[in-house]
Amino acid sequence: MTPQPDPEVGAAVKAADRAHVFHSWSAQELIDPLAVAGAEGSYFWDYDGKRYLDFTSGLVYTNIGYQHPKVVAAIQEQAARMTTFAPAFAVEARSEAARLIAERTPGDLDKIFFTNGGADAIEHAVRMARLHTGRPKVLSAYRSYHGGTQQAVNITGDPRRWASDGAAAGVVHFWAPFLYRSRFYAETEEQECARALEHLETTIAFEGPATVAAIVLETIPGTAGIMVPPPGYLAGVREICDKYGIVFVLDEVMAGFGRTGEWFAADLFDVTPDLMTFAKGVNSGYVPLGGVAISGAIAETFAKRPYPGGLTYSGHPLACAAAVATIQVMAEEGVVENAARLGADVVGPALRELAERHPSVGEVRGVGMFWALELVRNRETREPLVPYNAAGAANAPMAAFGAAAKVAGLWPFINMNRTHVVPPCNVGEAELKEGLAALDTALAVADEYTV
Repeated sequence: MTPQPDPEVGAAVKAADRAHVFHSWSAQELIDPLAVAGAEGSYFWDYDGKRYLDFTSGLVYTNIGYQHPKVVAAIQEQAARMTTFAPAFAVEARSEAARLIAERTPGDLDKIFFTNGGADAIEHAVRMARLHTGRPKVLSAYRSYHGGTQQAVNITGDPRRWASDGAAAGVVHFWAPFLYRSRFYAETEEQECARALEHLETTIAFEGPATVAAIVLETIPGTAGIMVPPPGYLAGVREICDKYGIVFVLDEVMAGFGRTGEWFAADLFDVTPDLMTFAKGVNSGYVPLGGVAISGAIAETFAKRPYPGGLTYSGHPLACAAAVATIQVMAEEGVVENAARLGADVVGPALRELAERHPSVGEVRGVGMFWALELVRNRETREPLVPYNAAGAANAPMAAFGAAAKVAGLWPFINMNRTHVVPPCNVGEAELKEGLAALDTALAVADEYTV
């Protein structure tokens, strides 16, 4: 679709937004939201006709891009047949979505509890784990994000938690492996893995194993920096959970449904959790949907004992119809395979080449369509380009980098001192190269702040 400029309409949209919309995670008078006129595939555009290549996939959820005609048609057809129905009934779209998801989840995660998104999926996974074990505590990692609702944000291990953390949520945080900024003085991935597992088991010992219901981990942390765990780490966590009777919860809200070049990132590590949360890519974000995939043992806990939880819109027919169509599109069009191939053959090599030429790039890491560049002021000392949780003037280098990317026609995903490369999983090779060229231009601006 060719963008048709209409600045007058854009001004009206912007005015109504500023007058009435309360935005997430923002100081309301300090933001300037872009008025978006349309989107298609890997692009979106504003009312002035400027088009952007979306290297954010929305909020890392448009895994098949915007406005895929088969998914749009499925939503329209479902709306004509049955727009909504209560969750206590068996509905075709809901049943089929659950079946297709269960076919792709690892191990025996064959029961699907539907939610409205990723945060409430985490809320319910934790509730299930506590009820299953009869224990109160949950362990989760620093450098993580699990959602903005009360329990989920307390499980989160980044600054978005701080304002809501009253230290009464029963959550204990620990350090997961991240060799580039190791908390364990490790020099190799093997050392980092072994020391991180020892640290986790020691934390459990001092908290009391009989008090710990669950360990919650993002399979590959997303907004915290796309830190792919070293070989053996997730398998080691699985062993620790089995040893102490702890429920292992993997958060695949961001990493799932093709993002890593597998249906689920857990498949990269040959590990099966007890509970797995999902959302976002399950239907490319076209209609809000999330859920918990449940193992046989935990499902059995609630076979004759009611599960005390639910949602009015659990398994909403429109959302589930979108999920069915999205999964079918991904299978028919080889979207998962495309993400794996382009990640290995195009994105990874190109980002490593950029790192060689730009002193602002400290590390490249990722897999599939799930990559991050760690930006630094000094490669030798690994000093971040901006301080942890920087704002205002302290964040000027990252703000300049982001502005340069937008001028070049690339909409970047920036968080703290990182930029993420997370385009749709069905992005074309030409589009990728266009975006990487724009990223090259923006990194030259970041280089100006290096020493």
